Amino acid sequence: MIPGSLKFLSSLVLTVFAFSLHAQEIDILLKGGHVIDPKNHINSKMDVAIKDGKILRVAANIPANTSKRTVDATGFYVSPGFIDMHVHVFAGTQEPGFTGFGITNGFGSVAPDDFSFRSGVTTMVDAGSSGWRDFHTFKKQTIDNSQTRVLAFISIAGNGMLGTVHAQDTTDMNPVATAFVMKEYPDIIVGIKAHHYQGHSFTPVDRAIAAGKLTDKPIIVDFGSATPKLSIEELFMKHFRPGDIFTHTYSGGAATDALPGGRESVVDANNKVKPFIFEAQKSGRIFDVGHGGGAFVWGTAINSIKQGFLPNTISTDLYRSSRNAGMKDMANVMSKFLAMGMSIQDVILRSTWNPAQVIKHPELGNLSVGAEADVTVFNLRDGKFGYMDARGSVLNGTKKLEAELTLRAGRIAWDLNGISGPQWDAIVPVSGK
Repeated sequence: MIPGSLKFLSSLVLTVFAFSLHAQEIDILLKGGHVIDPKNHINSKMDVAIKDGKILRVAANIPANTSKRTVDATGFYVSPGFIDMHVHVFAGTQEPGFTGFGITNGFGSVAPDDFSFRSGVTTMVDAGSSGWRDFHTFKKQTIDNSQTRVLAFISIAGNGMLGTVHAQDTTDMNPVATAFVMKEYPDIIVGIKAHHYQGHSFTPVDRAIAAGKLTDKPIIVDFGSATPKLSIEELFMKHFRPGDIFTHTYSGGAATDALPGGRESVVDANNKVKPFIFEAQKSGRIFDVGHGGGAFVWGTAINSIKQGFLPNTISTDLYRSSRNAGMKDMANVMSKFLAMGMSIQDVILRSTWNPAQVIKHPELGNLSVGAEADVTVFNLRDGKFGYMDARGSVLNGTKKLEAELTLRAGRIAWDLNGISGPQWDAIVPVSGK
């Protein structure tokens, strides 16, 4: 028989041991932030618990002593990691081809990790930099060597975005070969890109759609290089399927419709959104921002949003010539939509859960229990900020989104102000003590 004092001591030891195990349950606890998770309809102050790289729990008042590391997110917003679904990250050293930019395996593309985490992005989707001929190189060179999750649209042109000349070669737009490579990597290749075709036909679009039908994937189209112009109404209503994507939505403007070639605008000569645009969006056609270096104009964007034509997805079209121009990065592009009057909830929806659904990766863009812990903690700074479009015109705003902390698969990949670390003198002996 165990003496009473010994029994009490044994019970105490077991209790302490059990508590110790419970205290180790959570690896990282993001505490006190305002969580916006559109998929799960969360828009309130919550804590986010992470264990083994996954979301363990999202709830109010999770005890800090149950976590190995607690990050004070008070005053910040917490959301799923941002998804930038239009970038060019096939960086390499080949000679420039695409109008001097070198998008395919060249200097015109950028390294994913250099631009993702610092702007809150955890997933990038390359928009057709590679084709069926060179996708394997892109995967080995970029996708397999990036901490950022990199997915891809594959170009319907076999050589990808190697150059404007290659984009005209319809004989190299092979739906069967494209679909064959796509089926090798069904979890990485999310769709097909048609782009920069100057001929007066829908051939690249239709070839991309043929590949899409073989793989059950959407297409994304950079449209409007033909002279005379091709009709975007015909594109949306006679060629696109529900789920197909029109990028560079707010490029051009009312004046561009008077020109013989180039992109047809979504607004008319009076800056009114054309009625078929609303019909196309309602019927499931997807409108993506794709800001880039030359594809975002304030007049088109502001007038569209005032009339209720909002993008389905917000993206950057990140590449060498856009990164230091008006576009800058994902956080800056998202801030532009705040400046145009969209709510932070709407902006987050179009940068997380909406793109996840568009690219058919519903496991992304949310903070559901069991989801990979891709998380962005961000600040909304107050002040006076100037935002430039592709023409150098400026819209002033009073809010600026800034990524404070970015976690990729539960690992801290970006910490702007050191909110995840201990103070130095808490772990390093101070001289004289």
